[in-house]
Amino acid sequence: MKKIGFLSFGHWNPSPHSGTRSAADALLQSIDLAVAAEELGADGAYFRVHHFARQLASPFPLLAAVGARTSRIEIGTGVIDMRYENPLYMAEDAGAADLISGGRLQLGISRGSPEQVVDGFRYFGYEPTDGDHAGMARQHTEVLLEVLTGKGFAEPNPRPMFPNPPGLLRVEPHAPGLRDRIWWGAGSRATAEWTAQQGMNLMSSTLLTEDTGVPFHRLQAEQIQRYRDAWTAAGHEREPRVSVSRSVFPIVSDADRAYFGRESASQDQVGIIDGGTARFGKTYAGEPDQLVRDLAEDEAVAAADTLLITVPNQLGVDYNAHVIESLLTHVAPELGWR
Repeated sequence: MKKIGFLSFGHWNPSPHSGTRSAADALLQSIDLAVAAEELGADGAYFRVHHFARQLASPFPLLAAVGARTSRIEIGTGVIDMRYENPLYMAEDAGAADLISGGRLQLGISRGSPEQVVDGFRYFGYEPTDGDHAGMARQHTEVLLEVLTGKGFAEPNPRPMFPNPPGLLRVEPHAPGLRDRIWWGAGSRATAEWTAQQGMNLMSSTLLTEDTGVPFHRLQAEQIQRYRDAWTAAGHEREPRVSVSRSVFPIVSDADRAYFGRESASQDQVGIIDGGTARFGKTYAGEPDQLVRDLAEDEAVAAADTLLITVPNQLGVDYNAHVIESLLTHVAPELGWR
C-alpha cells in the first residue's frame, strides 16, 4: 500500500483560457478538489505556498476550510517557506487547523525556493543575520519544533485577566502529535540527512539542487536512503515518513491526449537554480499500461511511502478529479499501491 495525494500550486490567471481566474477561484476550487479527492479514495490534499505570486499563499485558512469539509484525507503543505514565518504565530495557526481537521495535518516546511521578489522575507519583517537566509529558516524551524512539543516556556502574568494553569504557559491551541507530522522539503542529499537528525519527515520534490549524472529517480532514491540511515543513527523511536512528488497523467481520453500526449517523450532535465546545478524529474504521461511499466522502474517512488501527484489546477476541478481517478483506477492497483 502507498498513500497517494495531490499537490496543487494553486495558480490563477485572469486569462479567459484559465479555469482559475482569481485568488477566490484558486481557494474555493482547492477546497472542492480536496473534497472530490477524498470521495475518490485519495489519501492527501497538499498545497504549495508562494508569496507575491498569483498562487496559493496563506495556507492555514485554506487548510482549516479543507479540514472542515472533509473527514478522512490528510491535509498538508508542500512547502511553507520558513524564511517568512513567525514560528509562534505559525504554531497557533497550525494547531487550530490540525484540531479542526481532527489531527490530519501534515505540515511541509522548508527553506523555500526562488521567489517572485528579491528577498521577499524582508518585507515580512525578517532580516537574516549576516545575510544567511537559509540559516534564518532553520532558526525559525527550531523554534517551531520546540513550541509544538507543548512544553510551557512563557512566564504567566501574576494578575492575569483569566485564571492560568500552574507553571509556565505554552502557545495555544496545542495540537497533540503535530510535532511528529512536520515534513522538511529537502533539495539535496545533505539536507535530507539534516532533516533526519531533526526528527522531521522527508518531503522530496521533482527536482534536486545537485546533479551526479545519474537519472533523477536514482539520485532521489539515494537521497531517501541517506535520510533513512541518518534517522536510524539518530535513534528516533518512531518510523519516519517519506514523500516524493511526480507529474503523472494517464491518457484514457481524447482530452488527456490533447493536453498531455506530447509529454510521453519527457526526459530528465538539468538546469540552474540559485546559481547551482539542479536535476529535474520527467513528466509521466501515457497509456496506463505504459505508466505502470515506467513507474515500476522509478526507484524513488518505490522507496517512498507517499506519492504526491502535481495537478494542473487551472484546468478546473472536474478535470483534475478525473486525473486523480484515472491514476487510482488504472495505475495504482497494477503497481500494488491499492
